[in-house]
Formats: sequence, C-alpha cells, structure tokens
Amino acid sequence: MREINVKEITDSVKKLCVESNCILNDDIYSVLKKSVETEVSEIGKDILEKIVKNADLAKEKMKPICQDTGMAVIFIEIGQEVHISGGNLTAAINEGVKQGYSEGFLRKSVVEDPLIRVNTNDNTPAIIHYDITDGDRIKITVAPKGFGSENMSRLYMLKPSQGENGVKEAVIKTVTLAGSNPCPPMVVGVGIGGNFEHSAYLAKKALLRPIGNYSDKPHIKALEKELFEKVNKTGIGPQGLGGKTTVMGLNIETFATHIAGLPVAVNISCHVTRHREIIL
Repeated sequence: MREINVKEITDSVKKLCVESNCILNDDIYSVLKKSVETEVSEIGKDILEKIVKNADLAKEKMKPICQDTGMAVIFIEIGQEVHISGGNLTAAINEGVKQGYSEGFLRKSVVEDPLIRVNTNDNTPAIIHYDITDGDRIKITVAPKGFGSENMSRLYMLKPSQGENGVKEAVIKTVTLAGSNPCPPMVVGVGIGGNFEHSAYLAKKALLRPIGNYSDKPHIKALEKELFEKVNKTGIGPQGLGGKTTVMGLNIETFATHIAGLPVAVNISCHVTRHREIIL
C-alpha cells in the first residue's frame, strides 16, 4: 500500500489550476496554427492569427488565456493500492483550487447558491469526479470550464428508434444554436448512452481526449469524422464571423444504456478547452 499525503494533492491541484488557464494544450495549439493556413475566410484567418498570438503571450507571461478562468472541474483516478493520509481528499482538492485561483490571480466565478448568488471569492467548491482504478497511483486532471461555452451545451433523451440519425441531428442542432456564443472554433464532446446524468459526464470527459485521437470503436470513429465535417460546413467560422473552422475537434464517448433509451449529451467547449494532468 502506497501512501500519499493530501498536501501533495493540494499542491498539484494548485499548480494545474494556474497552468491550465495560462498554457494552451499542444494539440489545440497545433490545430489552431494549422487552421490559420487552411481557413478560407480572410476575417477568419485574421481571428485565428490573433488567437494564436494571444496563446503565445499567455504562455510567455503566465497570464490567463481568457478572462473567464472557469469553474474548476477535477477528474481524480485513484489506484486502489493508494492510502491517502493527512486529511480529507475532497477538502484537499478544494484547497488546491482556492490557492491556485487566489495566488494565480485567476477570476473567481463561483457563487455559493445558484439563486442567492453570493460569490465564494475563491472559486470553490470544485466539481469533482472520482474513479477507482488499479495500481498505486493517483491521476489528477484539472479542466476549468468557462460558461460562455458551457451554457451552449445540451442534453437529449432520444427514443431508440431515432438511432444514429437522431444523434447527428442533436449534435448539429446544438452547434448551430450555439453560433458565436462559445467563441469558436470549438471543441465538441459528445456522450452517448448511460442515463440522464452519465451521458453528460461522458460528454465532459470526451473533451479531455486529444484532438485527432479517434474512438477505438470503428462505427464511433466514423461518426466522429462525419460529424466533424458536417458541423464545419455550417459556416459559423472563427468567432461566428464566417469560415470553415467552426470546430477543431469532435470526440464521442459511449456507454451501455437501457433498452428504452438513447441519451445524448453535447458539451460545447471554446477554442481554449483547458485541461492539464499529473500522475502522483
């Protein structure tokens, strides 16, 4: 049994909160750079160039890529051979978020009650997803999510008879309705199956998969490629001002479901799609 003290977890979360908000992931950055060359719209090309420049400056100066530094979403994979010592794990994660957002001068965007809406002033509590795995390691992924894109996401409870065509319609409809609101070019995460809440979790997790890493299921891989092409033909373009670069990536995750249902969640993410990870 391997022992990990909660302080190590707090320090890691703190570091990841700052880095994820200031350093664009390599896969996203590469696609943006390539899109500058392939975009046919002159306005779109200019926007993409400015997005790349902004990412370069953010990394150089360790300043947030976007003023909306998001609500912290944390994925924790805990090996069953790990013993966590020194305190409560959830409290340690939230302490890391608190320190990261405070010391990193990141915008605090969380309100304690959804109706009374008083700011917590430290961006906690985080949304935390736990998963127990094999081994003696802990993998921490911090994925801050801004709400310009989050608000454009949708969940559909389709009938099984609507099948694959129903899934396609749901995804294209969601992207079309989103328009310029999520600061395109977007990354789209799609969750199919499970139940009401699990499909949304799948869609969120799909955003973590690197762009260009397709599903290992042939029929899902084909669906990812088809939908990617179709949503880029909507003409929304960079920042909604027209062009062929509407989405940079579209990832689908699936899970078993009930014979009477076909849940489909579509989680829209902006061009930043922040996430950083560490393995302890």
